Amino acid sequence: MSDLLSQVEPMIPALRRYAHGLLRNPETADDIVQDCLEKVVSNWSRRRDENARSWVFTILHNLAINRIRQGARRSGMVPLDDMPEGTASIAAGQEDMLFGQDVLAAIERLPPDHRSILLLVTVEDLSYAEAATILSIPVGTVMSRLARAREQLRTILESKPVGTSTSGPYIRRVK
Repeated sequence: MSDLLSQVEPMIPALRRYAHGLLRNPETADDIVQDCLEKVVSNWSRRRDENARSWVFTILHNLAINRIRQGARRSGMVPLDDMPEGTASIAAGQEDMLFGQDVLAAIERLPPDHRSILLLVTVEDLSYAEAATILSIPVGTVMSRLARAREQLRTILESKPVGTSTSGPYIRRVK
């Protein structure tokens, strides 16, 4: 049991980040992490590797994908009155905060397979081999999907936002 705690407990913040990045809903993400931890505890003796990180992330990924598919079947419409406060508007802030929000919105627009690769490799700092193990795909597929995800993300960030008017000037951040 101490082996379980010493390996899994340090992973919990990363699991929460990955789940939140995939699901974009803190409550659902925490539920998925909880379900993942329950599965890890009940199946700890069945793991194959000494390093449990890939195994745990695979469980989390599969649970999150199942939840995404479930949500797609049920439709994501919520009455306006039932929405949590603050989700319908974004408070103005500094340029970096706005750019960060643009990046998060752009990541949300990526297909789920590209989003998961991008989050695993860039945010969670997993190797291509670890990401391939988690997603049950070849390493070459990880590399090509990651390249396509980065290209799509760049294209989304450089394109004119949907909500801007075509008559007025559009200011874009250039470095």
